[in-house]
Amino acid sequence: MNAQEIIKNIESKYLKSDLPEINVGDSIRVSVRISEGGKERVQPYEGVVIAMRNGGINETITVRKTFQGVGVERVFLLHSPRIANIKIVSRGRVRRAKLYYLRDRVGKATRIRQRFDRPI
Repeated sequence: MNAQEIIKNIESKYLKSDLPEINVGDSIRVSVRISEGGKERVQPYEGVVIAMRNGGINETITVRKTFQGVGVERVFLLHSPRIANIKIVSRGRVRRAKLYYLRDRVGKATRIRQRFDRPI
């Protein structure tokens, strides 16, 4: 066995199997575990997936939302134990792999057409 096979074998134990099929343009709600003091709570973060990066256990999504008129982006490791669950709110129909152009847009210009051919 070479080094890459050994690494994949170790990483496969930590991969989550209950993740939904996420695509760029989808509106999702990510439930993030936050520990404050000695307590732990789950906080939802809802926004549009503007980028995805695949790579086994290092798979990430970038989620963008507007909060009080300011655009906020957050990168989530999909297989992290900090992520409680991911729920798809709506599917988006886009023609790009990365939606970085949404950073320059404000208000109604940031809308994405809805996609109905895939179930939520």
